Amino acid sequence: MSNRVTGVVKWFNESKGFGFIAPDDGSADLFAHFSEIQGSGFKTLQEAQRVEFAVKQGPKGLQASAIRPL
Repeated sequence: MSNRVTGVVKWFNESKGFGFIAPDDGSADLFAHFSEIQGSGFKTLQEAQRVEFAVKQGPKGLQASAIRPL
């Protein structure tokens, strides 16, 4: 599951540091944690922002990893 996929941020809570991404392939929404956002500076995502990411198994199911804004 290390292939890169694209999707759109459904929502992201900056104060809590997490949100969800809707993959373009129509599969289930994926948990997104700020620690997986690539880049420097303040790590956040905006609603409706397009992103590229990998999918990995997290403690509570599949989640987005190595998230990169497009």
